[in-house]
Amino acid sequence: MTLMRGKERAIALAMSRLTHVNPFLPDRIAFEKEVLGSRFVATREVWNVDTELGGLNANLTPIDEAVQQLLPTLRERLATGETGSDDELALYEDLVLYALYAEYGPVWFDAMERDRDGRPRKVTAFDRFAADVSSYFDLPGLTGPGRRDPAFLFAYGYQTRRAFHHVFRQIYGASLPAARLRASVWQSIFSHDRARYRRVLYDRMHDFTTLITGESGTGKELVARAIGFSRFIPFDPETRTFAEGFARGFHPLNLSALSPTLIESELFGHKKGAFTGAVDDRDGWLEVCGVGGTVFLDEVGELDPEIQVKLLRVLQSRTFQRLGETQEHRFEGKIIAATNRDLGEEMQGRSFRRDFYYRLCSDRIHTPSLREQLADHPDDLHNLVLVIARRLFGREEADAVAAQVETWIDAELGRAYTWPGNIRELEQCIRNVVIRGSYQIPNVTSPEVAGGVRGELAAAISSCQLDMEELGVRYATLLYHETGSYEEAARRLGLDRRTVKARVDAKLLERLETEG
Repeated sequence: MTLMRGKERAIALAMSRLTHVNPFLPDRIAFEKEVLGSRFVATREVWNVDTELGGLNANLTPIDEAVQQLLPTLRERLATGETGSDDELALYEDLVLYALYAEYGPVWFDAMERDRDGRPRKVTAFDRFAADVSSYFDLPGLTGPGRRDPAFLFAYGYQTRRAFHHVFRQIYGASLPAARLRASVWQSIFSHDRARYRRVLYDRMHDFTTLITGESGTGKELVARAIGFSRFIPFDPETRTFAEGFARGFHPLNLSALSPTLIESELFGHKKGAFTGAVDDRDGWLEVCGVGGTVFLDEVGELDPEIQVKLLRVLQSRTFQRLGETQEHRFEGKIIAATNRDLGEEMQGRSFRRDFYYRLCSDRIHTPSLREQLADHPDDLHNLVLVIARRLFGREEADAVAAQVETWIDAELGRAYTWPGNIRELEQCIRNVVIRGSYQIPNVTSPEVAGGVRGELAAAISSCQLDMEELGVRYATLLYHETGSYEEAARRLGLDRRTVKARVDAKLLERLETEG
C-alpha cells in the first residue's frame, strides 16, 4: 500500500516543489496554483514589497491550511506502521519542513530582531521545536535517510527566515530586473538546489566567492549585506543559542578609501613594528571573521596588484600571514567583492590579474541600473521615492514628501530622466527637494557611461562626426536596449514600431548587452 492516496501525492509533490523553489521566481506561482486549485488567488508575477499592502501574498494562508489538512493524516499512517516509497517519505519530509517554517517563522523573526546588536540570546522555543520534530519524525513507518536533527533544522529555518527578510525587505522594485536580482541573491545564499544545500552545501558556501558588478549607486553593498546576513549559523541545543550573531559577522572594507598599507593591515592584521605607526599587534578582518562571517571588499577593481596576489593565496589555500609575521592563519569565512569597473578592460590593461579574477567569479551577481528598472516598470519611481521617504522621514511624513518630490521631478526632470547616479542619486534628489525645494543635476559624466557604446556616441555627437542616418541607427539601438521594447522605443522616438526595428543595429546591440 502506498502512503499517499488519491490527490494527496499531487498536493504533496506541489508542496515539495514550493518548499524548494526560489521564492522570487515566477515558478512559485505555478506551484501555488497546483496546491490550491480553484482556491488560488491571482497575484503579481513579481513578488516584491508593495508600498501600500506590504507585499502580502493572499495565497499563504490557504497553503498553510492545505498542509495542515494533509500532514496529520500522513503522520497518523506512519505512526501506525504504514510506510511508503522513498519518494513519498521525501515528500512527507518536505511537508514537515514547510509546516515547521510556517509555525516557527515568528520565533526566528524575533530571534533576528533581538540579534541585531550582534549578541545572540537564548531561544527557549527550541525545546518546543525539538518536540515537534520528534513527533513528526520519530515514527515506526518513517525509514531511510533524511536530515532530521532538530538543531540543524532549527538553524536552517532561522537562516531561511533571515534570508527572506533581507532579500524581500531590502531589495525593492516591481520591475523584472529587480525581481531577477532578488532571485539571484537567493541563489547566492542557497544555490539553485535547496535539497543539495541542505545535504552538503550549507557549511561549504564560504568556499564560493561572490563578485557583484554594476554601476555606482545600484545597491551593491545592500546585496552583499543580504548575503552576509543570511549565512548558515549553527545552533547549540545545550546552551539554546546560535553560535554567533548574524550582524556581527559582516565586515565591509572600502578599498578605494585606503592606502595599500592600510588595506593590508585591515585585511591581514599586523605585528607591532611591522610598519610606521604599527604600535600594537592587530587582528585583521580575515582573522576576526569566523566560519559564518563575511568580508566584503568594496571597489575591488581599485586593489593594488601586489595585494591581489596575497588575496589570491587566501582564496586558493584559505591561509594568510599578518604583516611582519611568518605564522600561518586560516581564513574560515566568505569573501564577497564588488566593483563598478569593467574588469575585462582592467585585465587587458594588466591592472587586474586574470588568475585573481577567476578566483573571484565562482558566483556572480549584476545589479541593474535605475534606468533599466524604470524602463521595465515606470511606476517603480513612485514606490522607490515613497520607500526612501519612509526611511528618511518616517511614515507620517513620507506621503507628503513623496508627493512633493514626484511633482518636482515631473515638472523639472520628466519621467524620461535616466538617473545616471541610480538609487544614490534619487535619494540625494529627495534630500535636496526637501531642504531646498529643488535638485540641481550634477554637471559630470558618469564613469559607467563614459566608455563603451554610450561613450562613443557621446564623443561622436560632441565632435559632429555623425550624419543623420548613423545618428538615428545608434540612438534607436541604444533606446531599444534601454527599454527592451520596440513599442516603447517607437513611442519615445515618435516613429512606427517597424521603423525602429529596422534601424536597430544587431552588432551594436550585442555590444550593449555585453557591456550591461
